[in-house]
Amino acid sequence: MSVQKVLVTAGASGIGREIVRAFANNGAKVFVIDVDASGLSALASESPNIDTAVCDMASRADIERVVPEAVRVLGGLDVLVNNAGISGPTSSVENYDPAAWDAVMQINLNGTFNVTRLAIPHIKQSLAGSIIVMSSVAGRFGYPNRSAYSVSKWGLIGFTKTLSRELGESGVRVNAILPGAVEGERIERVLAGRAQVSGRSVDDERRDAMSIQSLQRFVDPRDIAAMAVFLASDAGKSISGQMLPIDNDMQQAS
Repeated sequence: MSVQKVLVTAGASGIGREIVRAFANNGAKVFVIDVDASGLSALASESPNIDTAVCDMASRADIERVVPEAVRVLGGLDVLVNNAGISGPTSSVENYDPAAWDAVMQINLNGTFNVTRLAIPHIKQSLAGSIIVMSSVAGRFGYPNRSAYSVSKWGLIGFTKTLSRELGESGVRVNAILPGAVEGERIERVLAGRAQVSGRSVDDERRDAMSIQSLQRFVDPRDIAAMAVFLASDAGKSISGQMLPIDNDMQQAS
């Protein structure tokens, strides 16, 4: 099999960074876009298989500039990992700031749409094209006080299902990954924020988070990366249009 050519959005930190590392360690050429220039620089220094460019996913002009650059540098495109997204504020619908709502939709939905529409003509030319969309457990359940995030992640499910139907005749597979609570700095900030609001301890909030899932741990981001690599591999050639939770059997969003 020829070397995979992979584009990852928001790959400078967190889940995205682990996805980039997993593909690069598997021998793929990876192009990473992110708004974090210093994070990109550090990531590029890890492997000669990684190229980067700064891109604001809220800017269609940025996306229209960078995606063609990525395809040129890679020499084509086999895999697109749509990982970019923001969570937005914690607020009831009644009190949700419309500007904050728009910001979530601009990145999570519009940004994903714009990267994907530009990538599709190139992925269609691949002999093993794959698009992976990062949704969330919030795309499976209602998510109190996180309406914009949940709506956007449900929207990405519809986007995935539609793309899988549109691109199937070209042999391109499209799947969504739905992580639950992922270990790392972000979940620790979330727990600390909840504790501050509730007046309870962080440990209390952690126990509550564990109470709604069967496996008593947070998700290892490297496991999410391994799932992405699998879906884009020959072993995943018959998988398309699927929503794949990786959430330790979470029973609800909290």
